[in-house]
Amino acid sequence: MAKSQLNESKKLKKKLKKERKYTVENIKKDFRRNYSIYLILAPIIIYYILFNYAPMYGAVIAFKDYTPAKGILGSPWAGMKYFIQFFSSEYFWQTFRNTFIISIYSIIFCFPAPIILALLLNEVRCSWFKRSVQTLSYLPHFISMVVICGLIRIFVASNGLISQIGSFFGIPPTNLLMRKECFRAIYIISGLWQGIGWDSIIYLAALAGVDRELYDAAVVDGAGRFKQTLHITIPGIMPTIAVLAILRMGGILSANGEKVILLYNSLNRETADVIGSFTYRKGLVEQNYSYSSAVGLLLSVINFIFITATNKLSKKVGYNLW
Repeated sequence: MAKSQLNESKKLKKKLKKERKYTVENIKKDFRRNYSIYLILAPIIIYYILFNYAPMYGAVIAFKDYTPAKGILGSPWAGMKYFIQFFSSEYFWQTFRNTFIISIYSIIFCFPAPIILALLLNEVRCSWFKRSVQTLSYLPHFISMVVICGLIRIFVASNGLISQIGSFFGIPPTNLLMRKECFRAIYIISGLWQGIGWDSIIYLAALAGVDRELYDAAVVDGAGRFKQTLHITIPGIMPTIAVLAILRMGGILSANGEKVILLYNSLNRETADVIGSFTYRKGLVEQNYSYSSAVGLLLSVINFIFITATNKLSKKVGYNLW
């Protein structure tokens, strides 16, 4: 009995060794065959290693009383001190609530908008009009965030375009950024304007891959344009929508802190301050690096939980990211 088990173990080891050798040889052959592609890919891999994976070591700062003079290794351990400080801080619920609300509003209003735009453009038969709409909707994406926020400040000022339009309807001119209840609407509408065209590109690409024979069959069956969209177009791009929804949920607590920093002030901070702007103040303004690292690490963990949960949910309906 023992000898047979020993023989089986030896056979299994030989088999695994052969498979390993076969795999290594395949990799070598593939590299020799496609070395030019690997060379093109190398800078991207190096970039991600240097700027995405290597900095992960710095997350240990969240558990230390870090000072630049002592460095990461020389700074004393603090344990969960800064996590507890954040949870017990008055800013915890305020920043968490603001980040969550802004992110949910972005998903509700900004996620479906590019899909709708792509579906509408897909129905346009006039090529020059379609190209013009695409170009105009793409342009805001290429404008710097600083410039975008500068334009927003001009538009919503008391003598700006929005206030002037409101005055025609009897609304007294006022600086909308000075009103805390208006900040979220300004953030969402400007984000929608800036991203709708660019985000629609991937949906237009997915629409180009839908089998045209399905539309021909639908026409024969008497289906109109609306029914074709409902029963062919949308199901055809549903895998793309599912993947992008999963990725979007992964950043549900990652509201654009840069944009908030450029727009918020002492009057609207109650509804504008998000986790990104809070970590900026703590880390760069107050130079409390350990505190800001703890908040950032907590945010990453929560986002990871959200993206995992969304992926598990999508598996139940037949779509998954990994």
